[in-house]
Amino acid sequence: MLGRIKSILKQNGYELYTEPYRLNIVGLRSESIVPNQFDDEIHVFYAKSDGAWNYHIWPATTDPGTFWLNNPVYEQGTAILAQGQYQNSYAIGKHKGLYEALVQTKPVTVIRDYDRDALLDFYNGEKQTGIFGINIHRAESTGTTKLINKYSAGCQVFQNAHDFEQFMTLCEQHRKLYGNSFTYALVDFRSMRKVTIKRLVTALSVSAAMALGWIVFSK
Repeated sequence: MLGRIKSILKQNGYELYTEPYRLNIVGLRSESIVPNQFDDEIHVFYAKSDGAWNYHIWPATTDPGTFWLNNPVYEQGTAILAQGQYQNSYAIGKHKGLYEALVQTKPVTVIRDYDRDALLDFYNGEKQTGIFGINIHRAESTGTTKLINKYSAGCQVFQNAHDFEQFMTLCEQHRKLYGNSFTYALVDFRSMRKVTIKRLVTALSVSAAMALGWIVFSK
């Protein structure tokens, strides 16, 4: 899996950190469009002092819950974080003043789902870049949360509280060595699949046109 993630980062021109214990934090948005489910993953990996890599994969969501899709805070709609690498855009701070998490400190790009229904709309919304409080935090304070509901209005949210505690321990280690600044990358497999299908359709259309031209020419 590590080789695949490194390849994806390289293909997208994203930074890969190789300094000992400096965190690479990558969210993987699944192809599923079923709302309110923790069906994505947050991958965290780092090189150790001996050059070996440690790798963690935790269930999470990179999508807003249905409550906020139906009841957006902004008139333009609920935020869905767009694919990209947001360098040094996060720091350890208090999520809503309640507990330590990674909080947004620099602009990120979101897609505004303005339909006000329970369905995730990734392709028709308006893109905006700014400070929107797109934090990286947990759901319930203990155990595993079943549904997203109010826990995400666009934030990246861990499903399991213990997983999040492990994550924050790694973040504290990173902060001691490299300061309170973290980079987060989101890889959107839905978006990638759409691009792949579009390229395939274009290629098939070109092939069909060439074949038709050859038939006409041969006559």
